[in-house]
Amino acid sequence: MTARRVVPHVAMRPLWRCRNCGAEWPCQPARLSLLSEYREDRTALIIYLGTLMAEASDQLAQLNPDRRVDLTDRFLTWARARG
Repeated sequence: MTARRVVPHVAMRPLWRCRNCGAEWPCQPARLSLLSEYREDRTALIIYLGTLMAEASDQLAQLNPDRRVDLTDRFLTWARARG
């Protein structure tokens, strides 16, 4: 019997699609994993995601210079602290 290889829900750069499910990254499973990992430090999560958003914005713009996309909802809005 062969073991099934587990593919994590991480970004495939420069397309910024999930290596596992193919959805735009961060996909729902990645979001849940990040929220769990950073549950004690939401500020650090926002900083991390902001850094990745800047990287994604640059890479996606290089792939398609005619189309600028606002990535705020995709990378940051969902991670805000609930209050």
